[in-house]
Amino acid sequence: MEALKVVLVGLPGSGKSTFGKVLAKELRVDFLDLDRLIEQQSGKTIPMIFSEKGEGAFRELESKELERVLSNKESFVLASGGGCPCFNDNMDIINQKGISVYLDVPLNEISSRLQHSRVSNRPMFEGLDAGEITLKLKNLLAQRGRFYDQAKIKLSGNDFSAEFLIMELISILKSQSDS
Repeated sequence: MEALKVVLVGLPGSGKSTFGKVLAKELRVDFLDLDRLIEQQSGKTIPMIFSEKGEGAFRELESKELERVLSNKESFVLASGGGCPCFNDNMDIINQKGISVYLDVPLNEISSRLQHSRVSNRPMFEGLDAGEITLKLKNLLAQRGRFYDQAKIKLSGNDFSAEFLIMELISILKSQSDS
């Protein structure tokens, strides 16, 4: 059987890492986090890369790491960065080499999560109050939504189950093997 490569996409705070770990455990495959992989490869944190080299350099590193991971022969669940699908044809590459899943979580839920998480890991939201976080998320969704909407599977709401997604994945894999 071909390797199962599931790539989770969505806004920061949509649960890509949290849900990805649960899904990977259910599927009995490795969980990978693209941002952590970039940090390991570069020896720098994401905020350091942004401040030292700028977003353009970060996006290049991100695309190279995405390509490297997707050319892997093993099965995995990958949490991509929120902006990853929106640059350098990454969404096309994800859809060619894996099964993309868009975690479409209501903005008020994401805003609440971000307010209660460590925003130091998310420089984009540092120092923002609840209203500013929600406004930032709306702007991000306006810019990125068209990329997220290209995902092969869309899970909407703030409570989705690994079991449901596994059924969807099986359906996609079956249709691919039938064609």
